[in-house]
Amino acid sequence: MMKGLELAEAYYKAYGQEMLQTEFPQAAQQAAVGLVGYGSECLGFDDEVSMDHDYGPSFCVWLPREVYRQYGVRMQAAYEALPQEFMGCKGRVMQEQGRGRVGVLCLEDFYLGILGRDTVPGTDAEWLVLSEESLAAVTNGRVFEDHLGRFSEVRNGLLQYYPKSVWIRKLVQALAKAAQAGQYNYARAMKRGERIAAELSLTEFIQESMKIVYLLNRKYAPFYKWMHRGLQELAVCAEVGDMLNLLYQIPDPASAWEGVKAEDYLYHLNINDGRVLIIEAVCSVIVQELNAQGLSALQDNFLQNHLQTLLEKI
Repeated sequence: MMKGLELAEAYYKAYGQEMLQTEFPQAAQQAAVGLVGYGSECLGFDDEVSMDHDYGPSFCVWLPREVYRQYGVRMQAAYEALPQEFMGCKGRVMQEQGRGRVGVLCLEDFYLGILGRDTVPGTDAEWLVLSEESLAAVTNGRVFEDHLGRFSEVRNGLLQYYPKSVWIRKLVQALAKAAQAGQYNYARAMKRGERIAAELSLTEFIQESMKIVYLLNRKYAPFYKWMHRGLQELAVCAEVGDMLNLLYQIPDPASAWEGVKAEDYLYHLNINDGRVLIIEAVCSVIVQELNAQGLSALQDNFLQNHLQTLLEKI
């Protein structure tokens, strides 16, 4: 199958570009065109499974609000009149919750709808209230053309990534959660035989360790469904993805905790549980990268013990 981004760009060049330039020449000079936002196709992760919804020849046209008010309705009608089938692909199959993701869009409302703002944050507080998933959604995909540059001005500002102080705070938060869930609460839950609590701890550790990897790569982490898949595209600590896969290949570890007393494994690891070994291996990779980036000189594998060193760098 053709990836959604490639299909979108080919479709635009075959039909959309001429439609804009011929029918709306003035508005076309103020438009940005591309495919950005929610959906696996915007990340380049779409596959055969993705084709059951929100897949098909389509693209976005972003118009500044004043231009959208003047041309939006007519341009949307012209967009909908374009051929529905293209290069062997049928028209986009759209679910109700997927409406408004493609077609003619108000530039400012696109950013407002996802981020809650249409400008690049100017303070740490403004950065900290934005979800990473939302930041990933407005900086993914591809912009084919941007004549006015207003869409790309916001996009490029966000792609500059977090200010250092915000980045450190987010890294500290993720490290603290990963340590608490994987290196502390998982073992305590297994001692008590609280399997649901242990699985929740493991899940929290997985999610936070992936967030750490994205942060160390200075990339916004996408929607949780695509976080693990996205690790393959990263430059540092990409091996963490394969290591996390191993957590689900370990046979049921319950027997490793049979007969364990409350005071057992307080200061050392239960190496009979393979999950514990993998958790510590993941933490070791993270600590090595903290060292490599000059964020911490400590060799301690317990992630919690690196937090103060990091905070001192703000």
